[in-house]
Amino acid sequence: MTVARQHNALLLVAVDAAAARAGLTPELPLASARAICPDLAVHDDDPAADARLLEAIADWCDRFTPLVAHDAPHGLLLDVSGCAHLFGGEAALLRDLCDGLARQGFGVSAAIASTAGCARALRRVHHGVIVPPGNEAAAVGTLPVFALGCDDAITRALRRAGLKTIGDVAARASTEITERFGAGFTAALHEALGLQDAPISPRRPPPDTMVEKRFAEPVATDTAIMTALASLAERLTATMAEQGKGARRVEARFFRTDGVVRVLTVDMARPATEPRALLRLFRERLDALVDPLDPGFGFDLMRLSALVTERIAQEQHDLDSHIHDDDEVAALVDRIAARLGGRRVVVHLPHDTHTPEHAVIEMPAQAGLTAAARAHWPARVAAEPPLRPLRLLMRPEPVEVMAEVPDGPPVRFTWRRVSHRVARAEGPERIAMDWWRHEACQPTRDYFRVEDETGLRFWLYRDGLYVRETAEPKWFMHGMFA
Repeated sequence: MTVARQHNALLLVAVDAAAARAGLTPELPLASARAICPDLAVHDDDPAADARLLEAIADWCDRFTPLVAHDAPHGLLLDVSGCAHLFGGEAALLRDLCDGLARQGFGVSAAIASTAGCARALRRVHHGVIVPPGNEAAAVGTLPVFALGCDDAITRALRRAGLKTIGDVAARASTEITERFGAGFTAALHEALGLQDAPISPRRPPPDTMVEKRFAEPVATDTAIMTALASLAERLTATMAEQGKGARRVEARFFRTDGVVRVLTVDMARPATEPRALLRLFRERLDALVDPLDPGFGFDLMRLSALVTERIAQEQHDLDSHIHDDDEVAALVDRIAARLGGRRVVVHLPHDTHTPEHAVIEMPAQAGLTAAARAHWPARVAAEPPLRPLRLLMRPEPVEVMAEVPDGPPVRFTWRRVSHRVARAEGPERIAMDWWRHEACQPTRDYFRVEDETGLRFWLYRDGLYVRETAEPKWFMHGMFA
């Protein structure tokens, strides 16, 4: 059992079956529990670990429906509308779900009803109940009022008023109940009775297109896994082709027989319509895994989902079009990103700003490949030397500068403990910060291109205008010319 400190006292948070048979219940003080059972095995409550475990259980429940929502604090809601026939009916689905969780060592109480409130109330008291549509009121009428999940204060007030069951409460007028216990309690009551329903909020939105394959016998070999993945890729792309779409992000889920779920995701720079391209990316992704895809005792379900899709526009291109070259570049970017990660493959785009270090921005190549092809960079005159270095320092570094006049070019400077005597200097190039951004409060910069006696060329700037912005301007090294 687990304990947690509440109101300066250690209280039981959860008890196992043996402790429950001994008369221990949650919220009982630990001292009282030890008086009843001196040989208690006690562990500290870990809400973060409980949340991770519940999330793992929810991942496993995805095999029954993609619409799985959290039902705080320790429950899950599954919308199985239209899914039950895939498992032989609601009774078979409920049995498979509960048996699967029991094999993993979990205790479970579940019910099926047309409203989440009715199913929630039933599972608090009974297990394995399936309520036909329209029979919700009769199914919950005999349940005690605590099955509604309301506050303890409301439950005690109802019992003092002689309303011990949900049917007793339902027999009273709704206005009377609302005035006494609030609209939230009335809504929970109506949901339990099937009079209204509140939509659930799934953990993740349902995929645009999804295909899956269930195995009578779990598969564990690499050949069988890749064969099944190839079959799913063909089905997925064929389904999207009928809709005139291509996939930009595809997720593969592998459900192990012991409840572990492995997830792999690949992104595409261009909408993918070929199954071979998808399969090639998943091979790259599998080869790059630090933790290999361990099948354990085998996978009994594999699912392929198109999480992000785009419509495919059919275009007629000229014979000299470079569209094929662009497709090859996109395919190369996809393969590198699948192996190294999408964030490590980037493109650079021009950014309209005065600040040199912000003039170029990085974007993941798969998201910005089209923008990079259409980007317009400032034209450069070949006969003239570059006004700015191609590469800048990650952060401007301070330098000690000696100048003939405070607002003149440097004569000598020291950078990284090395002294340089300036042979030539050109500038200044005055750059004011963007007035429409927060950088506007920063000082104006005067940039100088300088060359020392050994021929090395540097790009320095003076931070702040002398007298007008600061009495002691500071100098910084921002880059070096090749």
